[in-house]
Amino acid sequence: MPELPEVEVVRRGLERWVTGRTVAEVQVLHPRAVRRHTAGGADFAAALKGHRFGVARRRGKYLWLPLADSTFSVLGHLGMSGQLLVQPAAAPDEKHLRIRIGFDDAEGTELRFVDQRTFGGLSLHTNTAEGVPDVIAHIARDPLDPAFDDDAFHSALRLRRTTIKRALLDQALISGVGNIYADEALWRARLHYERPTASFTRPRTAELLGHVRDVMNAALAVGGTSFDSLYVNVNGESGYFGRSLDAYGREDEPCRRCGTAMRRRPWMNRSSYFCPRCQRPPRAAS
Repeated sequence: MPELPEVEVVRRGLERWVTGRTVAEVQVLHPRAVRRHTAGGADFAAALKGHRFGVARRRGKYLWLPLADSTFSVLGHLGMSGQLLVQPAAAPDEKHLRIRIGFDDAEGTELRFVDQRTFGGLSLHTNTAEGVPDVIAHIARDPLDPAFDDDAFHSALRLRRTTIKRALLDQALISGVGNIYADEALWRARLHYERPTASFTRPRTAELLGHVRDVMNAALAVGGTSFDSLYVNVNGESGYFGRSLDAYGREDEPCRRCGTAMRRRPWMNRSSYFCPRCQRPPRAAS
């Protein structure tokens, strides 16, 4: 599942190639791709036609294209394999092309939504006063958002009475962090994923947030993390942060800090990767 860095890479591509363009036509080629638009594919296509896209925006793992002349936005949910691609209009259709959006200009490119597993999709929603689609208004700000409140996050973290990795993946508390970057930030912070949030001091929270931001910025610099061809940017290019991962996916490989073999443990239908020496478990989780 794409996390903040991957979604931000796509958002930047949309900002460059789609902002300011007016929709000439929309083709919905698979109904599941617009299942979150409850009025259906024909309504989705008709509602977009003639509108101009504003600057692409993102909150956590969610991105959207505001309609510059309306109070609505097109929300993009990438799911496990969704791709938003800017392609030449004459390029052959992708095997799993689900939605095509053409423009009324002479640039010769169109926006395509491609999704092999059809878990993702596009939908049209009313904006809140903040300009956020109403269906994701409950999503917290992400740690790269200038308006993210570190002190408020620390206070909420202490009140959650849970463990730190569960808290990092709680999108109502802090958005954009998924399994990969949680493991990476916790390794950098030398914290075990089962560390109780009630034990965090303000300096420890600040340190962890610093590592979360550092690892996300590092991933952004190289286009995010791609383990296969399913995550790509709008030009179809993969990200390369997978080559720099310190924890995730490195079971039995030596810790880059102390040399101890990294471990993997099942965790909430996922896996957690950690160093048993650098990230010692709390006594109750030993």
